[in-house]
Amino acid sequence: MAKHTAATGTEYIARRRAAIAAAAKKGKAKALLVSQPEDVSYLSGFSGEDSFLLLAGEYACLLTDGRFDEQARRECGDVDIHLRTGMMSKALAGVLKARRFRGAVGVQSEHFTVGQLESFEKNVGNGRFKPLAGLIGPLREIKDAGEIAAIRKAVRAAQAAFVSLLRMGKEFWLGKTERELAAELDYRMRLAGASKPSFETIVAAGPNGALPHYRPGEVKVREGTPVLIDWGATVGGYVSDLTRVVFVGKIFPQIGKVYDVVRRAQQQAISAVSAGVAAKDVDAAARGLIEREGFGERFVHGLGHGIGRQVHEGPGVAKSIDAPLRTGMVITVEPGIYLPGVGGVRIEDDVEVTPTGRRKLSTLPVSLDEMTLR
Repeated sequence: MAKHTAATGTEYIARRRAAIAAAAKKGKAKALLVSQPEDVSYLSGFSGEDSFLLLAGEYACLLTDGRFDEQARRECGDVDIHLRTGMMSKALAGVLKARRFRGAVGVQSEHFTVGQLESFEKNVGNGRFKPLAGLIGPLREIKDAGEIAAIRKAVRAAQAAFVSLLRMGKEFWLGKTERELAAELDYRMRLAGASKPSFETIVAAGPNGALPHYRPGEVKVREGTPVLIDWGATVGGYVSDLTRVVFVGKIFPQIGKVYDVVRRAQQQAISAVSAGVAAKDVDAAARGLIEREGFGERFVHGLGHGIGRQVHEGPGVAKSIDAPLRTGMVITVEPGIYLPGVGGVRIEDDVEVTPTGRRKLSTLPVSLDEMTLR
């Protein structure tokens, strides 16, 4: 009997391409031109930029340029490499002519500009292109074992950086600006194996924590300042997304109360995560508790979102989303309460949906005591 072995990265990618080719065929297109960078990488293994991927049945061709010649051949062993020297549309025209391809070519309408379409129709032919939407996103929502492993590495890198920053102690934090702490955390993520942050790291001190998408500035951390930190690492093309609030010394009662509400709301929501449960019901598990505590109007965003190659991708987890969670999804669970002029609390972890429930990929502590520097 042949010994079972885990699928390799190439096998995963081949399966994805086969699924996408079938979806394109249902959309009345014999080929698909993939233009979104994350989708190109997802379907080819290529980690460069400024490149498109043509899928036609079992045939796959990466349209790139000389800067990425060696890189593409290293990363895309089962993909034809076409090096363009001019416009992308002319390169595609050459490949289609060489392949004697006559059918309609689908394009990612959500990632293809009017200007691009005009250029491609001019050089390839009017009527050759068929706008297709939503082919790749739904497939990307379900992560295979290789993707889960990559996300776990991204989580570990982000956690290691944060823990090392906490261990520097209260005296290190005092007097640092939000921007300095953000830069320090980014540096430590790279030391822990990240290629880059998942997004611009948020460090929001004091009242700035009431702004969910705040950008760090020159505000300095003082005694008693709560510091909201939202950060993530990119490893192997996959990301993590975490949030904690660090208390530097004294904890003001109002923020301490809010912290306890958010902590309990997150715990309740994570417990609700399971395959087959509607996304809105997971959101409701947190939102209901926050509303009962009198802070419903201060929870101003959805509970979470999917992560993978991008920090925001499907599925959404919000009160308006009926779709059920499915095994293999990885979502954030991040309830928050924001008090203008006072500050905000958000606690965020990354959670895998499993056949029997959920697996929390992040393991950082959430207790008020462990998040306080004394």
